[in-house]
Amino acid sequence: MSVNEYQRFRAARYGLNAHRVNQLPDDSGGEVAFAGRSNAGKSTVINALTDQKSLARTSKTPGRTQHMVVFDLDGGQRLIDLPGYGYAKVSQKLREHWDQELDRYFRSRRSLRGLILIMDIRHPLKPFDLQFLKWCQRVELPCHVLLNKADKLKRGPANNVLQKVRSELKKHKLRASCQTFSGHTRAGIEQTYEVLEEWLGPPEPQQAPSAVPAGS
Repeated sequence: MSVNEYQRFRAARYGLNAHRVNQLPDDSGGEVAFAGRSNAGKSTVINALTDQKSLARTSKTPGRTQHMVVFDLDGGQRLIDLPGYGYAKVSQKLREHWDQELDRYFRSRRSLRGLILIMDIRHPLKPFDLQFLKWCQRVELPCHVLLNKADKLKRGPANNVLQKVRSELKKHKLRASCQTFSGHTRAGIEQTYEVLEEWLGPPEPQQAPSAVPAGS
């Protein structure tokens, strides 16, 4: 399937910001969450996957995303941009809030199909990343790692990092698939689309509006 055929991701649109899990949309349909340290290029990845320049807000200041940001797809499906506070200078109170809310999110959200975990290929598997991998492991949630910013390295070194990360995941018995990716050049994007398609499955059919009786 060609990149041009992944139209449902191109049709993504902003839904809402949620400070707590109970502010998210109804727990139905399917959704995929995106997480990553605040300098891993998470917003750039989401914009590349949706082929939109500014759907997810990018900033030179790490830590801009401090809510769960919902992007709606057709057919009752969603992409969820999780807070990237791992590198940002935020208060201890806010860190504790997100620790609790994200733990609740992973434990309770039935519509959650998988997590895309984004790492800077030059700085992979930091404590923040391992925390998310362990959350996924605990609730048996599929996780796919994007080693982003692969355009910053030559192909050989990038593949060496990929193999090293895969070895580390296996060593720590953390079940996650992994690939190189570039949000700027879109290298690796079709492989990521295939993961999203596998997790979400086909969209729910849209119900046609009820016919209006004649003469009403």
